[in-house]
Amino acid sequence: MRQPLMVFCLLVAPSLTVVFFTTLMKDGLPTDLPVAVVDEDDTQVTRTFIRTVDALQQTDIVARYRTFTEARESMQRGDIYAVFYLPKGITEEAIAGRQPQISFYTNECYYIPSALVMKDLFLASELFGLALTRETLYARGLTNERAMGIIQPIVIEKHATGNPWLNYSVLLSNVILPGILMILVMLCSCYLIGMRWKRGEQEQLYHRAGDSQTVALMGVLLPVTVCFSLIIIVTDIYLYRVLEFPCHCPVGMMMLWGILGILASQSLAVFVYGLLAGQMRFALSVCSLIGIVSISMAGFSFPVSAMHPVLQALSNVFPLRHYFLIYANQALNGYPVAYAWGSVVALLSFLLLPLLVVRRYRWAFLHANYVP
Repeated sequence: MRQPLMVFCLLVAPSLTVVFFTTLMKDGLPTDLPVAVVDEDDTQVTRTFIRTVDALQQTDIVARYRTFTEARESMQRGDIYAVFYLPKGITEEAIAGRQPQISFYTNECYYIPSALVMKDLFLASELFGLALTRETLYARGLTNERAMGIIQPIVIEKHATGNPWLNYSVLLSNVILPGILMILVMLCSCYLIGMRWKRGEQEQLYHRAGDSQTVALMGVLLPVTVCFSLIIIVTDIYLYRVLEFPCHCPVGMMMLWGILGILASQSLAVFVYGLLAGQMRFALSVCSLIGIVSISMAGFSFPVSAMHPVLQALSNVFPLRHYFLIYANQALNGYPVAYAWGSVVALLSFLLLPLLVVRRYRWAFLHANYVP
């Protein structure tokens, strides 16, 4: 525990991770994304339309170009995320009711900002088109109620449950932070076990533990378990009490699920090293691979239901996937834990993995040598 690497993994890395992600997305949703406009018509109508786009939350018109070529070059340089193109004669066609066409160009190399900007541009174009239609109906003598009934015969209400603010930090921080902690606990556990073989202390440790591989492993891993359990508790207090992220269940329950996720990840690391007894580097690589892939397979960035059936089945072997399902069930939706019983059982099942390699650890403590 005196080694600088362990101090970094146990204290520095978790602290930096929490601070980094919570400050990176402190606004929740990106706003004022740079957009350019090419207005070849340059009429009062198009200028009003441009002001409407600029007033929306996600877009900020930072440049106006005379030609589309200039705007395209600016987007290729990465100065802007989208170009809004208004061709010449669009106002005349709109007044005449000939369905003029306007064009949006977004840089999909930056997926999230482009998607947000595209949503605002679509909204602005629809609102502006409806405004022109309304003025035309007013000119024909229709009342406001009658005109709105023609423009929007069915009123649609949108309800974003769980995360109505569409706050990216609420979704990502609550899963990425435990995910990184799970990776770190796997690496630390695997490293501490492997160092006994690297230093040639495994047999001595085994005899000091009363010839019990279980006692020996618990003695090595207990400090890591306690440390990361405290870290996940402090992280939950910071997220749900200080930052006031939504939590529709007792915060103590989320702490319990976080500790269970830590124990499940640690048990997985013990299982991996048991299979590869003495091969610390190989075991660390496997644990790193499992941890990194689990972030993609958890389902919070890309839905598991849209993955290949093989990957859907494979997602169940990662503790983070089950933690995410419990988090969505408990913290975001506030449902009874009975609705997530499958994920709870899965995390508890990970705790049984070390039992599969108990005998192999006994052999490894007595006969396996360190493999560089």
